[in-house]
Order: sequence, then C-alpha cells, then structure tokens
Amino acid sequence: MLSLMLCGVSLALPLFVKAGTCKDADMHPEVISEGRPFAINCTYPSVTNGAVNVTWHKVPNQSPVSKNRQLRNHQDRTWILFLPLEEGDSGIYQCVIRDGHSCYRIAVNVTVFRKHWCDSSTESRISPPNEYQQFLPMGKSGSLTCYLDFPDSCVLDSIKWYKGCEELKAGKQYILSGRKLFVNSVAAEDGGSYACTARLTHLGREFTVRNYISVSIKEPASGLRIPHISYPKNNTIEVQPGSTLIVDCNITDTKENTNLRCWRINGTLVDDYYSDSRRIQEGIETNVSLKDHIFYTVNITFLEVKMEDYGLLFMCHAGVSTAYIMLKLPAPDFRAYLIGGLMAFLLLAVSLLCVYNSFKIDIVLWYRSTFYTAQPPEDEKLYDAYVLYPKCPTESQGRDVDTMALRILPEVLEKQCGYKLFIFGRDEVPGQAVANVIDENIKLCRRLIVLVAPESSSFSFLKGLSEEQIAIYNALIQDGMKVILIELEKIKDYSTMPESIQYIRQKHGAIRWHGDFTERSQCAKTKFWKKVRYHMPCRRYPPSSSVQLLRHTPCNCTAAKWDAATGFISS
Repeated sequence: MLSLMLCGVSLALPLFVKAGTCKDADMHPEVISEGRPFAINCTYPSVTNGAVNVTWHKVPNQSPVSKNRQLRNHQDRTWILFLPLEEGDSGIYQCVIRDGHSCYRIAVNVTVFRKHWCDSSTESRISPPNEYQQFLPMGKSGSLTCYLDFPDSCVLDSIKWYKGCEELKAGKQYILSGRKLFVNSVAAEDGGSYACTARLTHLGREFTVRNYISVSIKEPASGLRIPHISYPKNNTIEVQPGSTLIVDCNITDTKENTNLRCWRINGTLVDDYYSDSRRIQEGIETNVSLKDHIFYTVNITFLEVKMEDYGLLFMCHAGVSTAYIMLKLPAPDFRAYLIGGLMAFLLLAVSLLCVYNSFKIDIVLWYRSTFYTAQPPEDEKLYDAYVLYPKCPTESQGRDVDTMALRILPEVLEKQCGYKLFIFGRDEVPGQAVANVIDENIKLCRRLIVLVAPESSSFSFLKGLSEEQIAIYNALIQDGMKVILIELEKIKDYSTMPESIQYIRQKHGAIRWHGDFTERSQCAKTKFWKKVRYHMPCRRYPPSSSVQLLRHTPCNCTAAKWDAATGFISS
C-alpha cells in the first residue's frame, strides 16, 4: 500500500512542481493612437491549445485588471480591453498564463499618443510605428489587410477603406472583401497612406476602430527566391474539441518580394469562409527585417475547435509556396489514466481495508459457516480448547470466575456453537495429579483459553506446583498453540500477574468480558462471543449433533436460560 502511494505521488509531483514556476517571455511594444478601442490577447503557442487561466496586471504595482465588463478598461477572458484608449493608459501590462503543465509571464509595453485622422497639424512630436507596413507589387494585383483583433464580446462590422482621407468604393480597381482590400493593376500612385475603419459594438455601446496602413510599391524583380515556409510543414496538430488554438505560419522571403501571405480553406480566404461565425480568423501579420530577407508571421486563430474542423486542410499561402495543417483528435493521455487508476486503486484498497478492519470478525465467521463443514479435523486432537482459570481469594470474585468457566463457556461454546472444551475443574479424573492433568490434556487441545481476574493472587493456587508454567510451556513452546486470554474485569496492572500471563497479554492481547451473566450475555452472536469464536478453530461438531444430543443444542440465543437463583442453566 505504501509503495503504491509513493508511486502515485512520484508521478504527480513533477506536474505540480512544473506548474508552480513561471517563465518570462520577451516584452513587445504597442504604440497606439489615443481615442480608439484597443485589445491585447494573452497567448503563447505552447500553452494555448487547452484550458488556461489568464490574469492581467499593470506593472509595477501588480494591481490586477478588473473583470467588470462595464468598465472602460477590463479583462475579458484572455484579453485586456481599452474602450477607448486614454493617454493615461500608457505603461507596462503583464499577463500570467497557466495551464496544468506550464506557466508564462508576457509583458506588453503600451505607448499612447495623440493623432487625429486627416489633421496632421495636431499630431504629437512622437513618430511611432503605429502604421502597419504593407506592400503592393507594381503592375500586378495585390491586397491589403485590415487587422482587427478583438474578443468575441466585440462585434465588428461596416468595414470601410480610405486612401488618405477619401473613402474607397468597390469597382474595377478596388475589390472589398471583408478585411481585405484587393488592388488590381497596381500603379505607382497606389502607394501612400491608407486607413480602414470598422464599427465595434460592445454591450450596446458603439465605437469606431481605425487602423493606419503605410503602403509601398515595389517593382517585381526576376529570379527572386521563392518564399520559404518553415512552419507548418504539412503536419497534423492534436487538439481537444472546444479548446482555443493559435497556429503561426512562419515565412522567410526576400525584401524585394511582395508576395501575398494569407490563410485559406477550400481555396477561400479564412476570414471570408467564416465571415458569419468569425470562429476562425486570420491574425495580424508581423515581420522582422533581417540583413537580406524578412521573416513574416501570419497566424490563424481557432476561437473554438469543433468536430467539423478535423480532417480539413488549412493552407498557408506565401506567393507560390503553400503548406497546410490538419487538426486531429489527441491520443489518450495514458499518464493521466495511470495516475487516475492508481488513485482509484488506492482509494478502493483503503476503503476495502477499512471495511475489512471494521467487519473482519463477521467476515471470517461468515466464511467459516459458509465454506467449512462441521467435521472433526484429522489432527488427533480431542478438544477444541483447554480452559484454565484461577482460584480467586474473594468469594464474590471466585463465584464470577467459576460461573464463567463452568457455566457460561460450556453454554455458549459447546451447546450453541458445537465446540468441545476441556475445563480444568470439570473434566479431570478425580484423584489424578493436577500436573498430569494439564500436561496430558493440553496436548489434546487446539486452543488454550485462560481466564484472568484483577486480583494479583488469581493464580496463587498454581504457584506451588507450577501447573500454569506447564500449560504455557506446552501451549506456546512445544505445540505452538494459540492462546485466548479473557479478562473478566479491566486489569490496570499486569505486573502482579505471573510472567507467563504477562507474556500472553503482550503477544496475543486480551478479550474483555462485558457481560452481566444474564441470558442476553449468553448469545453467541454478541460482540464478545464473536471475538472468542474468531480466535477459536472452525467448529468441530454441529450444534445439534446427534452424537452429543444431551450436550449440544442449536446456536440460538433462546436455546438455554440462566437461572440466577440456582446458578444452573435450564433448557
């Protein structure tokens, strides 16, 4: 039992230790203009595939962001929302994201500045990189993306596109498709400052979201390197139904290339394919400019994975390069099953142990009565137990001991339960030496029943002849007989008892008599007699044996009655 518990703890402990430490991720800046809604999602690829616990704080006071959705600034599940941004919101925000196996801290440095659309005279002195940098290929068709990343509690619609301060209308040159603006036959004048706006509705309140896009026109060059998609690699991803999943598409491309990078399903842009539910969305494209190439990242977000998503090819496109991911159900976590199985087994084992300890005696007695027949065993023994009891100095105590030895024990064990006893003081032949009686008959018995009373001189009648030593020697040393020690009253101090009795008490324990010598105390089904029967061998004869009809009656509490006046048992 102990080894199984240690095994379960050793398997579960690394999980708790691992979940208790947090790893710091890199801080990234966010430079946003004042007066517009803004949201940041706390995500980390390795811990966003399942159920997570996210908490937002503002550094350095570590005060948690309120989750009251009525407030202007609040936490919405894994998001932090500003509806809208104010200049005082600048600062460092940190989110702690945990799951059952890991913990990460992600910091975001938010800088809020003043910028009024189409009014450059009121711009602040800061020149932040608040505009998304996008490119269009000269002479070809290209697209621009309006990045709107908000939680499900925010409803986005009515997307409009602007070049400068002039709204763009769908036509031959421009095609408006959800968050995408397709530009046909790109010319030099198509470069410049663009903006996209959308109406955001949150709990009945309406806001205007605006993104600024700086568009550069690039001449397509011949012999350019084909974009390389390092991830995904036409692979599958294990994910639980109902969980949130974010997958990055990592693309390496040359600086001169102006390839379109996007996610598609069944040849359709993801945002258009799921335009109604918005359950799956293409995320914001980010890029890192290196010496001779640019590293792009375009993610796809599954707000809730459903069964219909499994087996579909979600394609990442980068020019002529493509790669896909396919979702599949995860394999069973055998570690969790193992830990759960061990815990269940330990619980079952402890429960069975408690039940057995509580009902051990009843279980053993039931088993004996069910599977053992009342036949004498072939061990050449004539008696089931040898009863040894003391001669007490006081008349009242001596009467109780004699009553127990000569009346109660035979009534219950012999008449009701079918045992055969040799009782010292009843069954010996008159005139026979006491030492010989004990020495000869104890060898013919399977158990030794010793009655003790509180008086220190209880066994004084044996001290001169050492019969008690003879009985103990034959029972314990020579024959290895089991001893049943019965206390007629509570004995506080065994030091006055013979050493052999002390030894029996220490090794075998004692059964204390709680009866009052009434008829009720003579029932074999009481707790005291069940303990005695438990230590006795399987019964030798049936209670109603025809061989000893006069001495054996059925094991029934009402089969015999005790006559308190005469001291005899009558049927």
